[in-house]
Amino acid sequence: MNSSNFDIGWDGDDANPIFAAQLVPYRSLSSSGFALMMVIVAVICVSNAYFYFHLGAWPVAIFFFFDVALLYAAFKFSYHAGRAREEITISRTALEVRKITPNGQQRKHIYNPFWAKFLVERDDEVGITSMRITGEGYQSTIGAFLNPDDRESFATAFSQALAKAKK
Repeated sequence: MNSSNFDIGWDGDDANPIFAAQLVPYRSLSSSGFALMMVIVAVICVSNAYFYFHLGAWPVAIFFFFDVALLYAAFKFSYHAGRAREEITISRTALEVRKITPNGQQRKHIYNPFWAKFLVERDDEVGITSMRITGEGYQSTIGAFLNPDDRESFATAFSQALAKAKK
């Protein structure tokens, strides 16, 4: 799995986790790849801007600089959003879902694993479209940013761990 880590294990202690997962959004372009891409785009845009400026079409040249600035801002926004994560742990006594926003704000939901239900919605073509934990009048959507393959593997591991916690 590219976008998450999880581990299933139990050492017999009710307070220790049976399952722990940290789900993070996948970003396919590394920071060095981003820098290289920006250099290539900047060189192309500056050379085109120079060409159009010397033809006398200086307003066209200005738009090439806006292109570079907008592309940079879009990727920075995407990388900022990629700092969000979800931490999910299951022990015999608690199922905890901690959602951390890109700004570091946290929301924590705690469920009794014996009352918690794991609901998965599927589409025939796409696979899993959403995953939710419900129990005691609350619900938490989890893994919304995962790709379909990661949703499948997470759902399998999570449902096995939840069943193990209920035994």
